[in-house]
Amino acid sequence: MGETVAAPGDQFVQSLARGLAVVRAFDAEHQEMTLSQVAARTDLTRATARRFLHTLVELGYVRTDGRLFELTPLVLQLGYAYLSGQRLPELAQPFLEDLSHREGESTSMAILDGTDIVYLARIHTRRIISVGISPGTRFPAHATSMGRVLLAALSPADLDAYFAAARLDALTPRTLTSREAIEAELARVRAQGYAVVDQELEVGLRSLAVPVLAADGRTLAAINLALSARLEESEDRDADVQRLVPELRKTAAGIADAARAAGVA
Repeated sequence: MGETVAAPGDQFVQSLARGLAVVRAFDAEHQEMTLSQVAARTDLTRATARRFLHTLVELGYVRTDGRLFELTPLVLQLGYAYLSGQRLPELAQPFLEDLSHREGESTSMAILDGTDIVYLARIHTRRIISVGISPGTRFPAHATSMGRVLLAALSPADLDAYFAAARLDALTPRTLTSREAIEAELARVRAQGYAVVDQELEVGLRSLAVPVLAADGRTLAAINLALSARLEESEDRDADVQRLVPELRKTAAGIADAARAAGVA
């Protein structure tokens, strides 16, 4: 039996939904697109996509050379309006900086938004991943260590909704792409209290993540350390876990304490 999809309510503005779909069609792999490509990625007709694109051009959110369209920096205001209202990244920043300086690795904080993680904070050291990461960057939750920490904290009903909506694409040959495999990994994350993703988001990248917990046990966010996957042997991965997970947990506890003291959690 097919899944029942709720119809939009009478307050639903379809043109706004379509316009936002056009904006969200642009990502790291589709930074520039033709009209036909935008129409295909949004399931809009060319005529409809054209109207939305040119409206966005007039508003300054998109620019075009007459053939290719791309977002402008003005779209960052849409995300920064949300991020600027979040105190957690500000509280977390000194803790993440301290962890990054101690370990010499990049560290981040993210939350779950739909089927993606969204970065709230990022401390860069050396560049490991090919795509630049900054607050507001999104990645598919299923292929990231922070995503798995956040998914592991969902209720069964919310996890069902996630899998109903998620595209479990293979980003590398190692990416887990079946619900069964991912759910087994999430059970492991719940049991051990941390996640390790080894070259599933990008070849050569290993990431460890732990949750930041509120006083009542809710997961507020996840933090991670990004490492180069130097060797294929499991001993290398095990050494990373034994050395770095306690440091991540110490940092997460510090962030949680600061959030409680500030009334955020």
